[in-house]
Amino acid sequence: MIPNLPPMASSSSHPTASPHDEPPPSDSRDPALPGAGGGRFDEHPPWPVWTAPAAIALGLVLGSLGTIIVDIVASAGGSSVSHPSPAANIVADIVFDLCFVVAALWLAWWRGRARPEDFGFRLVSIRTGVIAVVAAAVAYYGVTAIYSALVHLHGKDKLPSELGATHSTAALVAASLFVCAVAPICEEFFFRGFVFGALRNIPLRVGRFDGGPWVAAVLTGILFGLAHTGSASSQYLVPLGFLGFVLCLVRWRTRSLYPCMALHSANNALALGVNQLSWSALAIVGLVIASWLVIAAVTLPLAPREPRPA
Repeated sequence: MIPNLPPMASSSSHPTASPHDEPPPSDSRDPALPGAGGGRFDEHPPWPVWTAPAAIALGLVLGSLGTIIVDIVASAGGSSVSHPSPAANIVADIVFDLCFVVAALWLAWWRGRARPEDFGFRLVSIRTGVIAVVAAAVAYYGVTAIYSALVHLHGKDKLPSELGATHSTAALVAASLFVCAVAPICEEFFFRGFVFGALRNIPLRVGRFDGGPWVAAVLTGILFGLAHTGSASSQYLVPLGFLGFVLCLVRWRTRSLYPCMALHSANNALALGVNQLSWSALAIVGLVIASWLVIAAVTLPLAPREPRPA
């Protein structure tokens, strides 16, 4: 067993270019990871910096309204507003996350372009994805282990108990689906796909060095950590913020959300299986694989395919 794994990166705990510009040509080659082939990792998404805070504000408004509606409907069905049922909590959390996706999509569409590849829905080779995920995981868990030794991390996430993961099989399945598949898809889309993309346009170029992506990764990581205030203990916000930073670097270097979603999902599955449910290693591996299959089924159709040769 692995004691005190970092918490699940699931933020839901219902309270927290000109349209005339031609888009740059799509580059479907593998990105420039070491040994991963050609490709560009310096292209900037088409939406301006101000759309990042605008998306956060709009997402909070829509998410709050959405969860209020869910609570009202659930109370009509017999659930308590002050102590909602696990089913009501799961539905409210899904609605809350989806509202941020809607906010990002609306702002991207309003700015005149919202192609899936602009958000990071680009296929990468298995080799590229594995290199990215392994490197990011080593960095994240290594730094978290040092942090844990310094501050003596303890405690568990609040979210699984709120979702009733230990109360019934149906609740466990629903909670696992949300924590390990729905949350990674929505949060990676919003934070790495949209917010990081917008903040990358911060003008911090010195000579040939562009500091925008690094500053954007730091800011997005901080926002990602703060987004988990309602579901994780305060001492875990620093590791979660660092995870958000590392995932931004993965998104930047690979130009793809798929390695980000894979690592995010695996981390949540590990945290859920080890810290919350005390599952065996085989069961946790099964949960990771099942979660990846769900993510692939939902998101792979969004990735553009290379045109077939004539």
